[in-house]
Amino acid sequence: MCGIFGLVNYKRKIEESEILSSSNLLEHRGPDDSGYEIIEQENSNILLLHRRLSILDLSPLGHQPMKNEDGNYLIILNGEIYNFKEIRKELENFGYKFKSNSDTEVALYSFIKWGPECVKKFIGMFAFAILDKINQKIFLFRDRPGVKPLYYYFDNDVFIFGSELKPFYVIPEFAQKKQIDVDALALFFIYNYIPAPYAIWQNVKKLLPGHWLEYDIRKKQSNIIKYWDVYDFYNQPISYDKLDENAILEELEKLLVSSFKYRLVSDVPVGIFLSGGLDSSLVTALLQKNSTEKLKTYTIGFYENEENEAPYAKKIAEYLGTDHHEHYCSINDALNIIPNLPYYYDEPFADPSMIPTTLVSKIARQYVTVVLSADGGDEIFGGYSKYISITSKISNLKKLNNIFNNNILYSLIENLSLQFNRKFTETSFAMKFRKLVEVSNGKLTSARYLDIISQNFSEIEIKSLMNNLGFRKPYTYFNSENELKNISDLNKIMAVDYKTYMVDDILVKVDRATMSVSLEGREPLLDHRIIEFMAKLPDTYKIRDGKTKYLMRKILEKHIPKELWERPKQGFAIPGNHWFHNELKYLFDEYLINSNRSSGLLNKKYVNNIVSNYFNKYNKNSNYLRIWSLLMWEMWFKKWG
Repeated sequence: MCGIFGLVNYKRKIEESEILSSSNLLEHRGPDDSGYEIIEQENSNILLLHRRLSILDLSPLGHQPMKNEDGNYLIILNGEIYNFKEIRKELENFGYKFKSNSDTEVALYSFIKWGPECVKKFIGMFAFAILDKINQKIFLFRDRPGVKPLYYYFDNDVFIFGSELKPFYVIPEFAQKKQIDVDALALFFIYNYIPAPYAIWQNVKKLLPGHWLEYDIRKKQSNIIKYWDVYDFYNQPISYDKLDENAILEELEKLLVSSFKYRLVSDVPVGIFLSGGLDSSLVTALLQKNSTEKLKTYTIGFYENEENEAPYAKKIAEYLGTDHHEHYCSINDALNIIPNLPYYYDEPFADPSMIPTTLVSKIARQYVTVVLSADGGDEIFGGYSKYISITSKISNLKKLNNIFNNNILYSLIENLSLQFNRKFTETSFAMKFRKLVEVSNGKLTSARYLDIISQNFSEIEIKSLMNNLGFRKPYTYFNSENELKNISDLNKIMAVDYKTYMVDDILVKVDRATMSVSLEGREPLLDHRIIEFMAKLPDTYKIRDGKTKYLMRKILEKHIPKELWERPKQGFAIPGNHWFHNELKYLFDEYLINSNRSSGLLNKKYVNNIVSNYFNKYNKNSNYLRIWSLLMWEMWFKKWG
């Protein structure tokens, strides 16, 4: 895992101080080595910068930027291409010679041989850039599921790209013009994250997963090409209906084992995040079965939580015989982590599980440099209870929609909702009433319902929260249901979840948490071959008889006794209500109550109402996510605004 940064400056030469500062700001992503290349041209000056976390080929031959023999092609790469050895053999048959044992060199010569289409050959997680000096173009690539991040920015003076936003601030042409994108900020408050391709700053975008960007340096023009889309596989006809279930299970397990083995390829120690849930238990079981050594596993627990998975993880580790490490997250751990969150999550981000994810990354980094995580299992195999809820209730809600689909009645409900929100913002009744408002507004679809229940602040509330700044919700994949043709409601919401919550919440959380301690996080369930297989299966292979993850359970019971893992799903949740009303209360006083909130983008009176309602009408079921998102915004703005 590494960090990359690139700049095309049309106004001036690039200063050494900019290079050093940019490199230092990415050091946590790659502390083992650093390098850069400056290409000075008549009308532009180009910088390619790399920070290296050495995983494959630890020798100096893996140094980046890497160039081919004649120096016409240069590459900087973040991530891993797991099948690079097979691709290397193919290239060697064409006569290509290699100096290193790195996947980066394979990616470079793959591009020279096949052009940007080479990315379709890669199995891996990656974000990389290639400079083609002959054609004066820069190509940016992002992996299929979006494990690795990649931002870019353009105006007439500069083109900038990188793994994180921090180095952008070093470039005066960006720093002097940066302005908050109000629509992106609204999206943050709605979802607790900013969906791609949007970013917190105007004119900054995230490159979408499964896409590459071709930037013409001379023409100052860019073109974005999609090379992979999970929707394409959901839209294919169901192709496994007539197969025997045992044959499906056998094929799936082969794919899982192949994916997991690829992600063990490393020249440094590898561990596993083991939560005790189905996903991580399956990853650990299959890997330990095929390993002659004890795998290192890591778990985080909470003293205050009734739903604590650490004891279950310990039992599974004991059964599988792993070298297990567990740590209980204390309030002191949280106090040490929270002040640094705005630095490492350099966009506003408010998934509270970033606290334990950062902590377990710190613990694991003491022993290993690479860790496997089981993210994506819910979105691929059908693991969230919301999937059952949506598919079972959608028909009833459509009936409600027919009743309330009246403009006059809708206006009445909306006005009542605003009154309720002013007085009872944090109450369960107000939350449900907001959902009723949304249901009453227009045609209800499964994707729209997923959108509604995913919202932290409703679109109606945003008008009051953000001082009526004229927010118009941009298009996101929540609005893309019409791209999914003739498939079930379950498959629709799983496909949308894969392209929204998984990418911009789960994967962002894990990338920033692991990288904050220079730990490479790998996602074995996100091998694209697995989702391509699962997308074409009928619903009954995902959820059956009210139970989620049908196929995963069938495979898991072959390797671990059911009594060790058969229980209701538990989330990776912090004891927020307990912490916020006690040891962390001072943060809300400092940033939300006593602060003048210098950003000026939020309605102070409205925010005060939300905060006071939470603390004055607290109960154990209170929704702490709303005040947490407000806190994360104010802390982020103080750091970067």
